[in-house]
Amino acid sequence: MRAVSRLGQSLLAPALAVVIALVISAAVMLAIGVDPFRALEVMVDFGDTPSQQVTAIVVVLNRAVPLFLAGLAVAIAFRMGLFNIGVEGQYRMATVLSAGAGAAISLPAPLHILVIVVVAMLVGAVWAGIVAVLKVTRGVSEVISSIMLNFIALGLASFLLTGPLRGSEPGASIITTKEIPESGWFPSLNGVLGALGLANPPRQLYGFLLVAVVVGVLVAVLLQRTRFGFDLRATGLSASAASASGVDAKRMVITTMLLSGAVAGLIGLPDLLGSNHTYGTEFTSGLGFLGIAVALLGRNNPVGIAVAALLFAFLDRAAVPLQIAGIPSSVVTIIQGTIVLAVVVANEVSRRIARRQAESGVAVAPPATGDGSTGGGQGPDGGPPPDGPTGTGPALTNASGAAGRTSPTGSTS
Repeated sequence: MRAVSRLGQSLLAPALAVVIALVISAAVMLAIGVDPFRALEVMVDFGDTPSQQVTAIVVVLNRAVPLFLAGLAVAIAFRMGLFNIGVEGQYRMATVLSAGAGAAISLPAPLHILVIVVVAMLVGAVWAGIVAVLKVTRGVSEVISSIMLNFIALGLASFLLTGPLRGSEPGASIITTKEIPESGWFPSLNGVLGALGLANPPRQLYGFLLVAVVVGVLVAVLLQRTRFGFDLRATGLSASAASASGVDAKRMVITTMLLSGAVAGLIGLPDLLGSNHTYGTEFTSGLGFLGIAVALLGRNNPVGIAVAALLFAFLDRAAVPLQIAGIPSSVVTIIQGTIVLAVVVANEVSRRIARRQAESGVAVAPPATGDGSTGGGQGPDGGPPPDGPTGTGPALTNASGAAGRTSPTGSTS
C-alpha cells in the first residue's frame, strides 16, 4: 500500500498539470476560433463500427509502444540527474544499422529477430557511451555532446541509407534499405484480439508491445529493487556523498548512459519489425524528443511513463480526424506543448514545497531523482557541481542538518 500511495502522490502533480493544460488549450482554441468541445468530440470518436473502434485502439497502442521506450530511455538518465537529449540520434543510428544487418542475413525466425534486437541495443549503447566518455574524461556537458551527436547521427544515417545500405532502385522517390526477410518480422498480436472476441482490424497490433512491457518491468525492478538502482539514485542526489560511500560516480555515469542508449536502440524496432521492414527517408522521426516530454509527464516512473505514452499516442492519433473534420491539426501540438509546460511548472512547484517542508522539520519523502524539476540533482537544469557529474540534492539532509540515509525505495531515515 505504501508503494501505491507514493505512486499516487508522485502522479498527482502531472495529473493536475494535464487538467490545467487542457483548460489553457481550450482557451487558446477559442482564441483562434476553434470550438474546444467540438474538437474534443472528434478526438474521442473512435468510429461507429467495432472494426473502426478496434482499429483506432490499435493505432494508439502502436504509437504508444515506441513513445514508452523513448520515455524509459530518457528516464533512466534522468534518475541520475543526466539529460540524455541524444535519444533521437541513438535510435536513428540503431534502426538504420539493425535494418541493414537484418536484411543482410538469413536465419531462423527467433534467432533472426534476436540478432536485429541485439544489434540495435549495441549501437544505441555505443552512441550513448560516447556522451558518457566525453563527460567523465573531459567534463563535456552531456546536453552539448548529445545534441551534436544527434546531428552527426542524422547525417551518418543519411549517408548509410543513400550509400552502403541502400536497397531502393536508383531514381526512387523514397529511399529505403533492403527489406528484412520475413523471418525477421515480429509477429503481430491480432490473434490475441480475435481470441478476446474483438474485431480483426486491418492494421497489425505490434507484437513488440510485449517486449516493451518486459523492458518496462525490468527497468522498474533494476532501478527500484537492486543495488545498482540504489547507487544510481544516490549518485544522482549527491555524487560526493555517493563517492564517500564507495560508489564510483564516473563508472555510474558510463553505465547509466550505456543502459539508456541500449533502451533507446529499441525505439525504432516496433515500426521496423512490425510494419515497415525497411528503414527509409519517411521513417518515423522525433520520437526521441517526444520521449523527453513523456518521461517528464510520467515522473520517470515506468507506470507513469506508460500512461503518458498512451496520452501522447491518443493525441497523435487525433490529428487526422481533426483535419478531416476541418479543425487544424495544430490543436494537437498546442495541447502537447501546454501539457509539457504545465508539467515542468508543476514539478518545480512540488519540489519547492517538499524542500520547504523538509526545512521546517516535516518528514516527507524526497522527490524522485531527476524528475524533470530544477535544482541540484533533480533534473537536467540542476547543473553539475565542481566535484562531480551530478547535482547535490537537498533531500539528503534532514531538518537538523544531519545526513539522512536513503533506502532503495527512496525514503529517508
